[in-house]
Amino acid sequence: MKDITALIVESSSRVKNGVELVQNAGHTMEKMLDAIASVKTIMDDIVAASDEQSRGISQVTQAVHEMDGVTQQNAALVQEATAAAASLDEQARQLALTVKVFRLS
Repeated sequence: MKDITALIVESSSRVKNGVELVQNAGHTMEKMLDAIASVKTIMDDIVAASDEQSRGISQVTQAVHEMDGVTQQNAALVQEATAAAASLDEQARQLALTVKVFRLS
């Protein structure tokens, strides 16, 4: 009988230890789930920030393209103004030659 009682006590002790181990494992798993949820939140924030940054870069790229277009238009206008100034200079020379023949008394 003593052997059976000792076996029952030992078995109960082992079951109690097993229950504690399972409870500890459950707590550890809960902590892991909390940590995973925290990592997911951080990853979601990173994704949102990356998306916002991507939109910002797209807007900057668009602005640079628009500035490039305006710069090209300005360059064309400068060329036209230069050509017009050269034409006016030539016309002024021709006018000076034409007027040169007239004399005022």
